[in-house]
Amino acid sequence: MHRSRKKLEEPQTVQAEESALVTEIQKLRRLRDKLRAEVKRRQAGVKASTANVEPDQTWEITEQEVLERKWENLKAVLQAYRFTGLSGKLTSRGVCVCISTAFEGNLLDSYFMDLIVQKPLRIHRHSVPVFIPLEELSAKYLETNIQHFLFTLCEYLNAYSGRKYQADRLQSDFAAFLAGPLQRNSLCNLLSFTYKVEPRGQSFPLCARLLYKDLTRTLPTDVTVTYQGMDALSTSWEEQRASQENLFRTKPLHHVFTSFARKGEMLDMSLVS
Repeated sequence: MHRSRKKLEEPQTVQAEESALVTEIQKLRRLRDKLRAEVKRRQAGVKASTANVEPDQTWEITEQEVLERKWENLKAVLQAYRFTGLSGKLTSRGVCVCISTAFEGNLLDSYFMDLIVQKPLRIHRHSVPVFIPLEELSAKYLETNIQHFLFTLCEYLNAYSGRKYQADRLQSDFAAFLAGPLQRNSLCNLLSFTYKVEPRGQSFPLCARLLYKDLTRTLPTDVTVTYQGMDALSTSWEEQRASQENLFRTKPLHHVFTSFARKGEMLDMSLVS
């Protein structure tokens, strides 16, 4: 008796569930139709409002939005890079950017650039040296990626200041090692000089040529060291020459000559003892 009653109840339960599902589907369809109608109504409203606006006015609104985004983007970039030597202040027409360079914790030169926020974004005036490829960088990135533009410009200026700092330190602190003037170009990416490893000794002078092909680096990409007036070298002299090429390639200039000075001091101490 219990089993037969259960069999009779099962079809009724299924029918009730099906009815509930049908009701839910109908509700969802009505909601879908309502949303479609609302979308069409809003689209029609947008078209009507656009039709009532003059073309120049529409362009001005779009232009204003673009300029506002540029302002916000510039401020965000300056805020993000404030601890890396990049700073700036707003002006009446844009922003004045200051790029402070440093090398090994030593603050070096600062460079300024006035940017006018308009379409297109442009540089009004600047103090960036003429041999830094500012025009090339601005043509590539200023309008499309201001963050990349400023970051790359910082790399160029910091590398230049770092190379110049090393050359200045060589001339001022290690002049005793030089057998002649240090020759360098304005970009400080080509240095040549003649030096001795032991300034007071009888060592043969060496000629060094350092080339920095990558202008965003402070270490040379190509180094050539030769003995002056010597064609054929013994094995020990060749090893010393190759070792010094490697030093110039991997260490800043003043660090290399600091190591030469320490070796000289150790030699003097051994002679005294």
